[in-house]
Amino acid sequence: MTRRVVVTGLGLICGVGNTTDDVWKALLAGKSGVARITGFDASAFACQIAAEVKNFDPLNYVEKKEMKKMARFIHLAIAASDEDMKMSELKITPENDERVGVHIGSGIGGFDIIEREHSALIEGGPRKISPFFIPAAIINLAAGQVSMRYGAKGPNEATATACTTSAHSIGDSFRIIQHNDADVMIAGGSEAAITPMGVGGFAAMRALSTRNDDPEKASRPWDQGRDGFVIGEGSGIMILEELEHARKRGAHILAEVAGYGMSGDAYHMTQPAPEHEGGFRVMRNAVRDGKVEPSVVNYVNAHGTSTPIGDAIETIALKRVFGERAKKVPISSTKSMTGHLLGGAGGLTVDQADIIINDLAQSAPEGDDGYPQRFGIPDGLYADRVAVKQGWMCCIGDDWMHLSTGVIGADRRYVLVIESLQSSDDRTARTTITQAVKTMFPNGRI
Repeated sequence: MTRRVVVTGLGLICGVGNTTDDVWKALLAGKSGVARITGFDASAFACQIAAEVKNFDPLNYVEKKEMKKMARFIHLAIAASDEDMKMSELKITPENDERVGVHIGSGIGGFDIIEREHSALIEGGPRKISPFFIPAAIINLAAGQVSMRYGAKGPNEATATACTTSAHSIGDSFRIIQHNDADVMIAGGSEAAITPMGVGGFAAMRALSTRNDDPEKASRPWDQGRDGFVIGEGSGIMILEELEHARKRGAHILAEVAGYGMSGDAYHMTQPAPEHEGGFRVMRNAVRDGKVEPSVVNYVNAHGTSTPIGDAIETIALKRVFGERAKKVPISSTKSMTGHLLGGAGGLTVDQADIIINDLAQSAPEGDDGYPQRFGIPDGLYADRVAVKQGWMCCIGDDWMHLSTGVIGADRRYVLVIESLQSSDDRTARTTITQAVKTMFPNGRI
């Protein structure tokens, strides 16, 4: 039987908050993290706005002598990992360290370090280049630093697939656990590309919003006046764990990863295939892998980067997947508040979607029968408010960096389907849960 994989910890840091709780409260309040760039003088740039992480002190996580040996994206990954490790209450010991892995990616890595060391080279010659330049900047050292911090000796990987990076990290970690190569994976992504070269490069592509006079309203997915994405920074990392392993140690299970899909357009370097057939195929692959139908999906946290072409063709793909039901399924893009975290976007989005589904279940208003209203989920999946709260969501994304005339990097896409399940110890509740799962998994995955 295929090993089932659950989520037992979340860690978020981005432009709207430095903890998962702060991020969620900000999203509920509709708070934007976009403002004028403070990290450098952007007055000469076409785009002068971004969603920077605010009031973040890496010294709260690493020693001063170690700080300059790591790029900012690594600092952010450590902060998010610290939070999800605490939430999961996972203890890594000599008895289990080889069964705990780390898979943290980044689309760009240490741009800040690359720029710093290049300036040192130009100003003082090659002798001024730090011996820590390479390990501070390369993408795999986020996973490396986190593994050393906790002593995780299992699979250690780093993905760099542009804006699908952390989604691939989570999906591949899901497969690693399914295939019994690990029992636990610390998975997600991190990005800190709000630097002169980062902003300047995307601005040169005309991919960024130039709504500099109204930063908080610049990122506006699907709005008729959208004019490009807003760069954000931060990290989204989660603890993935084999179901029985989590149960044995009494972990609080937040969600179950049910399916994972990938696809490639094989079409063009900068433009998506006609009718966005790649996006359609990846959603189809994910629900197929999860052995569910699109009809059970009741929330979509879309890629929605606020670009003219990207938002439009993503809508086409969603309509192909859901048909007429696409008009009824709640769809949102939290990038309207957090900006686009590039390689960190998938981790942030999946973590947020998990919270959204859990919050929907916990806050479901009671119907006439005293049970929570079902939010469009098939009958039998909601029982008692405490005993079982279960929902389905589909989180979609891709690695597009949009231009007004095309799409950059439309070669990989992801979909994760997550089942949120919380249960009590009541015998009746257990029976209800079993019936609910049998309804959703008629092939016997219970």
